[in-house]
Formats: sequence, C-alpha cells, structure tokens
Amino acid sequence: QVQLVESGGGLVQPGGSLRLSCSASGRSFSAYAMGWYRQAPGKQRELVAVIAPGSSATSVQGRFTISRDNAKNTVYLEMNSLKAEDTAIYYCNAKFLRIEYWGQGTQVTVSS
Repeated sequence: QVQLVESGGGLVQPGGSLRLSCSASGRSFSAYAMGWYRQAPGKQRELVAVIAPGSSATSVQGRFTISRDNAKNTVYLEMNSLKAEDTAIYYCNAKFLRIEYWGQGTQVTVSS
C-alpha cells in the first residue's frame, strides 16, 4: 500500500511559478513510475508529466519539470511561466505494473 500526499498548490499570478511536492509512504517508492495529472473544471483528467523509476529529471512541455528524490520518497513538479489555463487540481500518481495509487490532489489557481 502506498499513500500519496500532495502539497505546494495555491494562488499564483500569470507568469509566476510553483513547485508541487508529492510525498509517498510505503515501501519500494523507487520502483514506481511517478506522474502528475491535472483536472480542470468540466474537463477530463490529463497527464502532465511522468518520470520513470530510474530517472532523475525530465522536462516536459518546456514549462514544467518533473523530478524525484528516491531517498526522500518524493516527486516534484516545477511549474514556470504559469498561465490561466494551467488552473486545475493537480494529482500525484504512482504506478507499478497494474498497481496504481492516487493522491487527494492540490489546487493550483493562476489568476491576477
């Protein structure tokens, strides 16, 4: 069993930055592929970024960077140059074969 807890969301102005964190409890964190998804109001949940078990940092979409620290059982999402359309609830996901876990989500609102 893995429990995921996201943090770091909040209100930010357009063009600003946020760093989300996802802390995992349980064993074998390093064996899981970790991902960030988001769901905006009225829209389906979509994949933002994913990082493989053996990776350190992957840049996605040019504005977002996902990274992980296996020693701390934590995955991060660095978000820069945020836009209003990035407003959503951001969810952390852990996946190993057919086993999958979700966090409760953290709200990110981009608004002036």
